[in-house]
Amino acid sequence: MKATGKIGFGGGCHWCTEAVFQSLKGVDKVEQGFIAPAANKNSFSEAVVVHFDPSQIRLKDLVAIHLYTHNSTSEHAMRNKYRSAVYAFDKGTFKNAKVILDDLQHDFEQELVTKTHFFGAFKHSEGQFHNYYYSNPEKPFCKRYISPKLAMLMRRFSNLVERDSANTNHGAI
Repeated sequence: MKATGKIGFGGGCHWCTEAVFQSLKGVDKVEQGFIAPAANKNSFSEAVVVHFDPSQIRLKDLVAIHLYTHNSTSEHAMRNKYRSAVYAFDKGTFKNAKVILDDLQHDFEQELVTKTHFFGAFKHSEGQFHNYYYSNPEKPFCKRYISPKLAMLMRRFSNLVERDSANTNHGAI
């Protein structure tokens, strides 16, 4: 039985976040929806739960990709809906994620607003929105918001991109 990891990420639209993590080697499943931190289980924001194989992709890579694919340095007006966060399911992952965020701060000129939280609760988004990008790559939202994130993913993290799942026919990657 292979070891699996599980981590939550929130920061931008969950359609965007889902597409980014679906495009990576070692990611087995991405659940799209809303996550609340353990400290406030009624405070849901758009996020994904990523199930991954740590022998194929490191937690540090997942966190770095998360930081680079959403606005992780801005406390903008939509932060209640799009909380910039890493959600840990256990103490070890929580500690590791905090260390990784501290280490990656050196890559950014502005201070990261991304916080580490213990996972509290999850609600799936409506089924019609699951796998949104890879079902609808030609939709204007996908072209305007998701395709540029995937193009950046390919430029900056190409060695981690699963080319079989990446939709190269639509200008994204």
